[in-house]
Amino acid sequence: MSSEQSTGNEPALISQLSVVEGEPLADRAAGYSSIYEGLRQRLEGGDTSRS
Repeated sequence: MSSEQSTGNEPALISQLSVVEGEPLADRAAGYSSIYEGLRQRLEGGDTSRS
């Protein structure tokens, strides 16, 4: 990722992923799903017009 694309949130995402990676295999899907959903909402929220 280039510095132009950096948002400063990478350490938080890496931390979340590290927590999920440490969970038992059976619980990882829910953890990844939660991370995915949060990222999806952030990205889709960027599509709204700002007045």
